[in-house]
Amino acid sequence: MTLAVRYTAARTLDTAVVDAPEPGPGEVEVAPAYVGICGTDLHIFHGDMDARVAAPAVLGHEMSGRIVRVGPGVEGWQPGDAVTVMPLRWDDTCPACQAGHRHVCQHLDFIGIDSPGAMQQRWTVPASTLIRLPESLALDRAALVEPTAVAVHDVGRAEVAEGEKVVVVGGGPVGLLIALVARAAGAEVRVVELSTHRRLLAEELGLTAWNPADDDVPELVRQWTGEAGADVAFEVSGAAAGVDTAVEVLGVRGRLCLVAIHPRPREVNLHRFFWRELTLVGARLYDRGDFERAVALVADGTIPAERLISKVVPLMQAPAAFEALEGGGDVMKILVDCTDDAQGVAG
Repeated sequence: MTLAVRYTAARTLDTAVVDAPEPGPGEVEVAPAYVGICGTDLHIFHGDMDARVAAPAVLGHEMSGRIVRVGPGVEGWQPGDAVTVMPLRWDDTCPACQAGHRHVCQHLDFIGIDSPGAMQQRWTVPASTLIRLPESLALDRAALVEPTAVAVHDVGRAEVAEGEKVVVVGGGPVGLLIALVARAAGAEVRVVELSTHRRLLAEELGLTAWNPADDDVPELVRQWTGEAGADVAFEVSGAAAGVDTAVEVLGVRGRLCLVAIHPRPREVNLHRFFWRELTLVGARLYDRGDFERAVALVADGTIPAERLISKVVPLMQAPAAFEALEGGGDVMKILVDCTDDAQGVAG
């Protein structure tokens, strides 16, 4: 048995004792240490994904922890190994998988959404999903590997190159991670964000941040780029105004990378796409190479993970943490600590 955080209905979470399945062939049992709460988890909490999420559902997919047990046939892993999990299970038979795009499998099981997630004291997952962590990397910081892998994938999809000028619209956790990964790739980066708290954090990390409520962002981009416009824009805000800004700042043959999940159709200035020969690319999830690159970036400090962690709460307080995140602006990343034995007995 294990203590877990479960989504039971819109805006309703509980902590409950659930079964902890024995690891079967090809599986491992992991003791999650820290689990991050992300935007997708908030969408589930709000009831926006009820058509996909079968309640009661154990949430969480941004995690770090250690192996407790290995199932039959598992090689190369042993109890005590520090790991994170790439939470994707694909079928290997659909057209997307056959074309080499398994991370967007047409029947993808996203673990933590479509099947039980990491916000529990014990978690059984396929050994194939494990990503090794260096022992030198603190497990709280390692919980940011998954969102960093998202950023690595996004920057790769946009083909960001050294010397290019990049605008990131939306300075939440993923937006700042994209900005940091793009900077590590040699790009010059500007962040567009309404929240004063998030702009200040971006600036503390050495990034230039603009406030779209007060600043004429397209004009600032024209001045910055010598009238050329940005080479790449990332839309990470999820807002209609963010889409408009991301399109407006791009120069000729600029690339717009769509990162945010937009729950409804948006109007897009297609004339701008025609006139400047713009390109739109979608970016979803990651592959193993993205994860391994993310581990390296967090481990060497290129991603200052500790600066992005606003708060760590025990598992029993996770429901309240979801409510705190709804305020948005003054909080970046909240981690749930699943290690406290006083919270319940895993076994």
